[in-house]
Amino acid sequence: MVISKKSLQFLLVTFVACIPLANFANPTTDSLQNQTENVTGIAATKETVSSKEKEFSTTDLIDSHIGDSHDFHIADWNGHAISMPLPIILWTNSGLEIFSSSLFHHDNTGTHEVEVNGQKFVKHKEIIYYADKFKNLSEDDKSAFNFDARPLNFSITKLVFSMFFSAIVLFLLFTSLARSYKKNNMAPKGLAGFLEPLVIFVRDDIAIPNIGEKKYAKFMPYLLTIFFFVWINNMIGLIPFFPFSANLTGNIYFTFVLAIITFIITILNGNKDYWGHVFSPPVPKVLYPIMWPVEIIGMFTKPFALMIRLFANITAGHIIIISLFSLIYIFKTVWISPVSGAFVLFMSFLEMLVAALQAY
Repeated sequence: MVISKKSLQFLLVTFVACIPLANFANPTTDSLQNQTENVTGIAATKETVSSKEKEFSTTDLIDSHIGDSHDFHIADWNGHAISMPLPIILWTNSGLEIFSSSLFHHDNTGTHEVEVNGQKFVKHKEIIYYADKFKNLSEDDKSAFNFDARPLNFSITKLVFSMFFSAIVLFLLFTSLARSYKKNNMAPKGLAGFLEPLVIFVRDDIAIPNIGEKKYAKFMPYLLTIFFFVWINNMIGLIPFFPFSANLTGNIYFTFVLAIITFIITILNGNKDYWGHVFSPPVPKVLYPIMWPVEIIGMFTKPFALMIRLFANITAGHIIIISLFSLIYIFKTVWISPVSGAFVLFMSFLEMLVAALQAY
C-alpha cells in the first residue's frame, strides 16, 4: 500500500503537536503518623504500606480499556502515569465551562475537587458531578442520568478523540484516492489498487443486491462511509498504543447512533415494495393480523440486532485478549507468558477477521 507524502507529513505533524500535551501525574503518597525510629516502628510501617498495595484486578483493567475516559493514557514511567489531557466542556448552572482534564490529577474516585470560576467539580468513574451534591449522593444515585447532581458533559473524551482521528484518516485516504484517479488513467496501483476492490465489493455485494441497480448509486456514499468508518475504528481498537487503542465500536452509544441513522434512512426511503412487504406480505390474507405485528417489530429488530452484534463482538474480543494478557499477572510467573502470548496472537488475528466482517 502506498500513502502520499502529504498524508504522512500531516499525521507526523499531528503526532508531534500532541507530544507537549503529555501530562505527568503527580504521585500521591500516604503519610504515616507518629513514626518511630525503632525496629518495631519500621516493621509496622512496612506492614502498613504493603497492606495498602493494591492487588492486580483484571476487572479494573478491562473496565478502563473498554470504557471511555477524559484523558488518553499513553504509558507509565516509574510509577507515574503519562497521558494526554483532553478538554472538559461542561454546561453548568452558571453557563459554559471549559478546562483541562489534567486538573483532576487522574483522580477518578470523587475525592479531588476542581474549582472553576467559583464552581467545584469531582470526577467519579469518569462522570463529573458538582462537588457539593456529590457528597450527599448514595451509591445508587451516582449515575450518568442523575442530571440534578451533574452538569451536561460535552467533553472531548478518548472515544470522541478516536472518532475524530478515524474521520481524519478516512478523509486522507479517500482524498489521496481521488487525486490518484485524476493523475492516472491506467489501472490503479498503490493505495488506489488496495481500496478499489473494497469499493467494488460494497457496490456489487451490498448495494446492488439489496437496493437494486436503479437506485443503488444514491446510497453508495453512505454505505461506503459506514463500511470504512466501522472497519477503520475496529482496526484502531486492536492497536495497543497511542493514538490508537480506543474501543469506539465497542461502545453501545456509538452503535446505537449508527443504528438510528440507518433506521431513519430506511424508513424515509422505503418504496412501495418495501411498505407492501410490511403491510401486504406474500401470505394468505387470513394471516395478515398475525404478520402485521411481526413485520412492524422486524423494522426495529433489524437495526437493533446490528447494533448489539457490533457492540458485543468487538467488546468480547477486547475482553478476551486482555484476560489472556492478565494471566501473566494473575499467576505471577513468567512461565505462563508463552501460552498467554500464543493465545493473544491467535485472538488478534481472529479479531482482524472479525473487524472486517462486522464492517460488512
